[in-house]
Amino acid sequence: MKITDLKTEYFENPLGLDTRKPRFSWIMESEAYGLVQTAYQVMAATSVQRLKDDAPDVWDSGKVLSDQSVHVEYDGSPLASRQVYYWKVRVWDGEDQPSAWSGIARYSMGILERSEWKARWIARSKPEQTEYEGLLPSPYFRRSFRVEKPVRQAFAYASALGLYELHLNGERVGQDYFAPGWTDYGKRVQYQTYDVTAFMQPGEMTVGAVVGTGWYAGHVGMFGNNRYGDNPHLLVELHIEYEDGTSAQVVTDETWKTFAGPILYSDLLKGEAYDSRLEPQGWKLPGFDDAAWERPVVLGRYDGALTAQIDPPVRVMKELLPVSLKRTERGTYLFDMGQNMVGWVRLRVEDAQPGQTVTVACAEMLNTDNTLYSINLREAVQQETYMLNGEKEAVLEPHFTFHGFRYVEVAGLLSPPTLNTVIGRVVHSATARTGELHTSNVMLNKLLSNIEWGQRGNFISVPTDCPQRDERLGWTGDAQIFARTASFNMDVGRFFHKYMIDVMDAQHASGAFPDVAPDAGWEEFKHNHEELNWHAPDNGGWGDAGAVIPWTVYQVYGDRRTLRECYPAMVRWVEYLQANSDGLIRPGYSNYGDWLSVNAETPKDVLDTAYFAYSTRLLAQAAAALGETGDAQRFDRLFAEIKEAFRRAFVGRDGRIKGDTQTVYVLALKMNLLSGEERSLATEHLVRNIEEHGNHLTTGFLGVGYLLPALTEAGREDVAYSLLMQDTFPSWLYSVKHGATTIWERWDAWTETDGFQNPGMNSFNHYSLGSVGEWMYQNILGINNGDGTGYKHLILRPRPGGGLQHASGEFRSVYGTIRVEWKREQSWFVMKAAIPVNTTATVYVPGVILNDSLQVYDSLHNLRTEGGYTVFEAGSGSYTFISRLSRASGAQARENGSDAMPDQMMQSS
Repeated sequence: MKITDLKTEYFENPLGLDTRKPRFSWIMESEAYGLVQTAYQVMAATSVQRLKDDAPDVWDSGKVLSDQSVHVEYDGSPLASRQVYYWKVRVWDGEDQPSAWSGIARYSMGILERSEWKARWIARSKPEQTEYEGLLPSPYFRRSFRVEKPVRQAFAYASALGLYELHLNGERVGQDYFAPGWTDYGKRVQYQTYDVTAFMQPGEMTVGAVVGTGWYAGHVGMFGNNRYGDNPHLLVELHIEYEDGTSAQVVTDETWKTFAGPILYSDLLKGEAYDSRLEPQGWKLPGFDDAAWERPVVLGRYDGALTAQIDPPVRVMKELLPVSLKRTERGTYLFDMGQNMVGWVRLRVEDAQPGQTVTVACAEMLNTDNTLYSINLREAVQQETYMLNGEKEAVLEPHFTFHGFRYVEVAGLLSPPTLNTVIGRVVHSATARTGELHTSNVMLNKLLSNIEWGQRGNFISVPTDCPQRDERLGWTGDAQIFARTASFNMDVGRFFHKYMIDVMDAQHASGAFPDVAPDAGWEEFKHNHEELNWHAPDNGGWGDAGAVIPWTVYQVYGDRRTLRECYPAMVRWVEYLQANSDGLIRPGYSNYGDWLSVNAETPKDVLDTAYFAYSTRLLAQAAAALGETGDAQRFDRLFAEIKEAFRRAFVGRDGRIKGDTQTVYVLALKMNLLSGEERSLATEHLVRNIEEHGNHLTTGFLGVGYLLPALTEAGREDVAYSLLMQDTFPSWLYSVKHGATTIWERWDAWTETDGFQNPGMNSFNHYSLGSVGEWMYQNILGINNGDGTGYKHLILRPRPGGGLQHASGEFRSVYGTIRVEWKREQSWFVMKAAIPVNTTATVYVPGVILNDSLQVYDSLHNLRTEGGYTVFEAGSGSYTFISRLSRASGAQARENGSDAMPDQMMQSS
């Protein structure tokens, strides 16, 4: 077996960890069949040479009998602040044969104790008034120092109350944007660690920084600015270790210099104004005369926690060129990026004139007169204004703002641009792509692309609801319903770990989980706007994110630590719900219900009680997984009692559920709130409701995620496919048919009959309704988590339907890449599957397998038939199966003539 993909706390070679017992993971690869790990040995040391010599000085686990290859916890000597460590691993297989040692991975520790920080928070004195109301300039900071000796290594530790960019001798440090990320700054702020050894050179050096208001002092949501503070601050600590064993530090303090700078403002919601005539040339380099610059002010004390960054940093992940360009009647130039994206535009201006002003504005859609559709932005401003200094060529992009857009309008150019004049810089949290799915239906493929782009556009430090208008908040309901789809698309384990800290930071003293996290003013906003009548202390389906997301992270990634950290908050949530229920029925005072459903009002007491039961059931499962046996029994009993109360209060003898909406039935079915015949009766009512709506859905944000799963589990995957393939309003493919490149907020964001919806709430990049992606991976491709966690045991069960002729794809789990490919032609079916080393699978192949196709594999066993499938247990390896479908499945093939296996299919298999 070959050992690959060594990771520490989900990352390859991470820097600046502050967990005292980091966890190691690795993947094993082999072309052999049925391979498992039976033991491992991990060595960790403070130098590469010690590992090469098999002489580790901090940890040697010895041979540990275990099949665990994910989240193996460090158990060696105490780790030291700022120290770099190296590790390697080897494993033993089922024959007790050891592998070769892996390559060597590394990680470094951050600053583990608050008392070890020497840097101080510095800021530029806040101006009494600004040219732009409520918008501050982005100050520059600098400090020069000398490097007198050869450097062995150097690390920079940096943060801001606001946002920052760090520079050394004129070069940008790192590739991160919007660092340190969004947290509740009253409770915590993250810091980043950068290896700056390569920047070090003998002689004078300069460290520089630019600081923006960000979420800290800039505009957030609908709440205005200064949500956490009114002036951004910078924190930098540079540690230099010399070859001779001595060290030096450069830290932010009163000796630094600061300057207002040419960035007149750069605000997350208001865009940027930049005057390049004010740019001090060479300010980031040694030798610059900063005598006229100011001394900074020093923050007396910051009381929040200062923690190492948990989530992946925000980075530029793609670049897009426009697909078209035209000159407007207004004399401006309109670019179509071909994709609704999130980020900003890099603009190249040639032959610029001194004092020339260029503006870059953007929007998701166009009005009928080809102007930008910007009315849906509300108070947000998606525009940059650049004042040029007359350099022959200028390359311009904003610093601390981002937009959601497809169309870009540039004004003020003196010569015609080309398609290369603008580049779309796509940014999101750097979560690696883990899933891929392609089908024979181009519309479904576009839907999958739209789901992924919706995730790209809204996973920026927190899972936001939209990237364009004056909101961009971390809505908990949106996040929990999409979390499983998100995990198929990308590696979101650490992203959601950080978000759950935000959620717990915002948990009320009562135990109620919030609507949004971090809370930058939503609770205050609700209570100050009486006309909203949104004063509920908790909301069904929103607060339940506090239980759903930790359980999802545990299931997908096998992450017990995140589950353990969230567990006390989960208990408080369920106990809060129980205390604020009447006979275990929730009062239905919540604000949102099945948000943005289509002419179907789901009773909130039904929805809230269903989610109360669901959170309780997940909590019982979490307690069992963590060994909290007493709690597991207690919450199992509570779930059973809630279920009985639900049935008595809402379920009629004929199986009708109060409200008679699609959502009440899918919640009751999916959340196991029905007994015996009630399930079949509820399924009949659900199908009836769908048929009464012309085979259309009516579900909103919450019901939509469970609609197709509930139908499929009830044996009506035919109805599920009919909904998926529907392309008239309302449906997933309706927006695809009309040119959407992301998921819309509303089913009716734009319709052929009514045009644009109410612009007060009409986002064209909103991932919630894309939660159908989970069902597509689990049923079209057939990849399901079995009875283990982290896909340790898989269930591979493709359910061909909807007229699909083939599908292929993969999901990169924590144990390795799972691949499935299938093709049907006439009554024949060919399925290929790849199962990672150290996992097992229960494989369901549609139809009856030809026995000859199994003889080459000795890692298959327990062959049986079940519900039209041939089923067997399999170990790791790559398999190809040929089966013959049932008469029902092959009816169309017989109508078309020959039922012999087509030559083309024979060749492909």
